[in-house]
Amino acid sequence: MKKLTQQFWTLVVVCIIFGVFIGKMDTSPNWDDTGITVGAILFITFLTGAILKEYAWLWALIVGGCVFGFNLVLRNSYASAIAVVIAFAGAYMGVVFRKMVS
Repeated sequence: MKKLTQQFWTLVVVCIIFGVFIGKMDTSPNWDDTGITVGAILFITFLTGAILKEYAWLWALIVGGCVFGFNLVLRNSYASAIAVVIAFAGAYMGVVFRKMVS
């Protein structure tokens, strides 16, 4: 089994923080800007996917799951399940970018 590094745990914390922030922002009463929400999800998952590509699936699940979870709990809405798909797209775009660069 692969040893989990400090970089791994740092990225877990970063994804949780950004996931909670994006989820909270997306469920705010006066927030209605899907483009910024999608851009933020893509940005953070792209970066984390490029930094530690072996766990791109985890970064997508953490960030997308936080956004979906907030919407499910606070708005009782399943519509934001697409956030998980967007997060996977961002994370694996980061992986592809890293492979192209190196």
